[in-house]
Amino acid sequence: MAEEFNKLNNEGIQRTELHRKIWAIADNVRGAVDGWDFKQYILGILFYRFISENMTDFFNKTEHEAGDLDFDYAKLSDAEAEQDFRPNTVEEKGFFILPSQLFENVVKTSKTNENLNTDLANIFRRIEASAIGFSSEGDIKGLFDDLDMTSNRLGGTVAEKNKRLADILIGISEINFGKFAENDIDAFGDAYEYLISNYASNAGKSGGEFFTPQTVSKLLARIVMEGKDKINKVYDPACGSGSLLLQMKKQFEKHIIGEGFFGQEINMTTFNLARMNMFLHNINYNYFSIRRGDTLLNPLHKDEKPFDAIVSNPPYSIKWIGDDDPTLINDERFAPAGKLAPKSKADFAFIMHSLNYLSSRGTAAIVCFPGIFYRSGAEKTIRKYLVDNNFVDCIIALPENLFFGTSIATNILVLAKNKKENKTLFIDASNEYKKEINNNILTEANIEKIVSAFRDKKVQEHFTRLVDNGEIAENDYNLSVSNYVEKKDTREKIDIAKLNAEITETVIRIDELRAAIDEIVKELSK
Repeated sequence: MAEEFNKLNNEGIQRTELHRKIWAIADNVRGAVDGWDFKQYILGILFYRFISENMTDFFNKTEHEAGDLDFDYAKLSDAEAEQDFRPNTVEEKGFFILPSQLFENVVKTSKTNENLNTDLANIFRRIEASAIGFSSEGDIKGLFDDLDMTSNRLGGTVAEKNKRLADILIGISEINFGKFAENDIDAFGDAYEYLISNYASNAGKSGGEFFTPQTVSKLLARIVMEGKDKINKVYDPACGSGSLLLQMKKQFEKHIIGEGFFGQEINMTTFNLARMNMFLHNINYNYFSIRRGDTLLNPLHKDEKPFDAIVSNPPYSIKWIGDDDPTLINDERFAPAGKLAPKSKADFAFIMHSLNYLSSRGTAAIVCFPGIFYRSGAEKTIRKYLVDNNFVDCIIALPENLFFGTSIATNILVLAKNKKENKTLFIDASNEYKKEINNNILTEANIEKIVSAFRDKKVQEHFTRLVDNGEIAENDYNLSVSNYVEKKDTREKIDIAKLNAEITETVIRIDELRAAIDEIVKELSK
C-alpha cells in the first residue's frame, strides 16, 4: 500500500514539474506567433527528441547487455552506423537515424549553426526516407510535413528562424525526462497530451475538434472494456490526435489488446499528430494502423474489421454528401437502416459505420450531440432500426462544459450486438462532475459511479432506468435521457398553510399601519 502511494506521489510530482517546464518553453519561444499555429513546431521537435533517444537507447541497451558498457551510439561516426547498425533496424523500429542526425548532436551546435533550419529539414526528410521500401513506410511517410522550416511563422529572416528553432531545441533538451525504464509516468506521451490539451483549451473550437479530454476518454475506455478480459483490437473511425485510442493503452495492458490500435482521420495535421502520438507512447509501427481519408466515403480498415472495441468522438452534425450519392444507400454500412443520415448532419452515418465494424461480442462507445436522439425524419428512422434490432445498449447524459471550445452537454451512445434483454439503459450523469477554472471534469469517483451503473443495470432514482424497448417505440423512438430518467426536484418545498398564515399576519399589520398613517395625516391637517 505504501509502495503504491509512493508511486502515485512520484507520478504527481513528475507530471507537475513536466507540465510546468513544457508549457514555459512553449509560451516563451512562440513570441508573437499564435500558439495554435505554432504548436506543430513544439510537438514535432518533442517527437524528434523522443525518437532520437528511443533509437539511441535501443542500440545502447543491446551493446551494454553484450558487455560493452562504454558504448554510446550518439558518439559513433555515420559510416560506422551505416555499416554496423542500419541493417535490420528499420524492420525492428520502423525507421533509422544516423548519429549526426540525433537530437542530442544537433542541439549542441544549434546556437551557432547558420544552416539550422535547412539541416533540420534534411534530417526529417532522411528519417522519413529511411522507411521507404519497408512495411513501415506508410506509418512514417509525411510525419514531419507540418514542420515547415522555411515558414515565415518562424521569423522574417533565416537568422530569426534559426534563433527560434534553436530556442525550441535547447528548451526541449533541458527537460529532464529521465530514463525510459525508470519513469513513473509515460513522460514523452504525457508532455505531448498536456501540450495538445493546453493548445486546444486556448484555441477554442479549432482545438477541441480533435482532442477529447482525458477524463472522458477514460470513461469511454472503461465502458467498452467492461466485462471483457481481452479484446482483439480497438478502433476509432474519427481518431483526431489519437487520444481515445491511447487511453485504451493507458487503461489496459498490452496482452489484453491483442492486435493493436486502428484509426482513420481526414485532417492531415491531426493525422500526423496521431501517428506521432503512437510512437511517443512507445507503440511500435507494427502494432498500430492510422490511415488518412474520409471514413464515411473511403473507409480504409475494411480488411481489419470486426473490432471488439470502438471508441469515438466524431465531429458533431457536419455536412456530408448523403443521398446526393445514390450508391451510398447500397453500402453495407448504411443499407440496413433503409435511410441515410441527413446531408446536413452526418452523426448517424458515423454511428452506422461503427455498428458495421463492431464484432458480435464487441462494444462501441460514441460521444454524440444530444439532438440526434430526438430529431425527426431520417434520424428517427435510423433510431428505429437501432432500437428494433436491440443494438442500443445504453445512453449516458454527460455534464455540460466537459469539452474544449463548447459548453454543450453531450451524450454517450453505447452499442452492442450481444444483448441478453430487449431493454435499454439510460443514465443521467449530468451532475457527475467537478468544476474547474475553464472546464468541468469527471473525477475518478464520477467515472466509477457511471461505470458501476452501466455494469449493474439497476434502477437508481433520478440516475438510472432500464427501459423496455417497447416503451421506447411507444415514445416515438425518442432516446433522450430526460424522457426516461426523472430529474430530482431541487426546488425549495413551500409549506402552504404556514405561508397563508404569514400572509394573513402581514395583511393585518399593513391595515394597522394604514390606520396609524391616516391618524397622523388628520393631526397634521388640523
